[in-house]
Amino acid sequence: MAWFSDSGYWLGRLVFQRMLAVLYVVAFIAAARQFRALIGARGMLPVPDFLARVPFRAAPSVFHWHYSDRFFALWSWCGALLAAAVAAGAADAVPLWAAMLLWALLWAMYLSIVNVGQTWYSFGWESLLLEAGTLAVFLGNAGTAPPVPVMWLLRWVLFRVEFGAGLIKMRGDHCWRDLTCLYYHHETQPMPGPLSWFFHHLPRPLHRVEVAANHVAQLAFPVLLFTPQPIAGWAAVAMVVTQLWLVLSGNFAWLNWVTIALAMSAAAPLWGKPSAPLPPPPVWFEVLALLATAGVLVLSYRPARNLLTRRQMMNTSYESLHLVNSYGAFGSITRVRREIVVEGTADAVTGPDTVWLPYEFRGKPGEVRRLPRQYAPYHLRLDWLMWFAALSPAYARAWFVPFVARLLENDRDTLRLLRGNPFPDLPPARIRARVFRYRFTTWRELRETRAWWHRTEEREFLAPIARSALHGRR
Repeated sequence: MAWFSDSGYWLGRLVFQRMLAVLYVVAFIAAARQFRALIGARGMLPVPDFLARVPFRAAPSVFHWHYSDRFFALWSWCGALLAAAVAAGAADAVPLWAAMLLWALLWAMYLSIVNVGQTWYSFGWESLLLEAGTLAVFLGNAGTAPPVPVMWLLRWVLFRVEFGAGLIKMRGDHCWRDLTCLYYHHETQPMPGPLSWFFHHLPRPLHRVEVAANHVAQLAFPVLLFTPQPIAGWAAVAMVVTQLWLVLSGNFAWLNWVTIALAMSAAAPLWGKPSAPLPPPPVWFEVLALLATAGVLVLSYRPARNLLTRRQMMNTSYESLHLVNSYGAFGSITRVRREIVVEGTADAVTGPDTVWLPYEFRGKPGEVRRLPRQYAPYHLRLDWLMWFAALSPAYARAWFVPFVARLLENDRDTLRLLRGNPFPDLPPARIRARVFRYRFTTWRELRETRAWWHRTEEREFLAPIARSALHGRR
């Protein structure tokens, strides 16, 4: 089938697959470094407890057959090594069937992690990585011309990511419609980056221009993806630019980078074809790719319908394999930033003179003089969930008390998620948590205090509690 493949897409496939493999590396490393405290056998939401109540068909995962912390760590590090090999070109150095097997193995390995990750893995970029990873299986390798139908499916994913985000903004918070959302967003987003303070202090007219440009990028450019070249390519380039703007202004794990990889697959044809045409793929591959394309189109019904409904859902998977999903972000904007500050004391009996020492997190705001750091595409799962917990205690109901219990034990794995341990010798006698209102300082306040944040206490989140009081609550 001469129409099935086109060498002109070779660079788009190459960039997309290499970027995706690097993001797999990041995702597997994040899983390996954080799982023990979050979902390990003694974690806050243990995988064995989850597997005991959730059947395989609802959450397909290798861990239904066997789970131990050692096995999970081995699984994650092997995934990272395999992804690194693919990023270095391993899939292009083997036969086509073997390349497909490598990509399928990466997808299956990460799916096994996501499906037991529970609350910690409930973010849209997990499904996006898996959906993109599914399509990578059917893109072929450097030995054959890229399959046109699958390359167009990448645009369909990109369209749903961007257009879904644009629609949910217009249907959601009125500040998107009156162009004022960025008066607040850079300050109140889940995990600000090192430039967020400066973005927040841009002139308000420029913030309104930013919002308007965002609407164009998410509601107009995605439609142009389905037009002929070079229009589609330049629309994709514009989307890459807007995503890089988001990368500079905050920490959103690998959401922006997967989106950039998808956009690059559509933009690369602008830079021409290879010096020599690539051979077409074998018939068996064409059949498999066409079957996969048909399957994606069938599964796209519910995500497409979701785009058209007024009750649009964000970041929704419709089946346990995360094959075709709905996406969206920031349908509503928080106007006030609240942070939970967790503190411990060595005093068994607390009073007005008690000295409380804070636990500092790696990414989320705490110490007011500490400039926010850049972590994306790496994902700090506990830091993100702490932001949600500050919005409502309901987000933390399942895991916050176990988190505190592990701090009261000086649990090594939990403390590794934090910047440091204020009680290196003996565990604290009591832990408390308070909610503070945070805001960025002004230019004048920054010069006078060298503080990036100003904070005021609002309420108690958890009264001082000792380890003995937690035995009945875990």
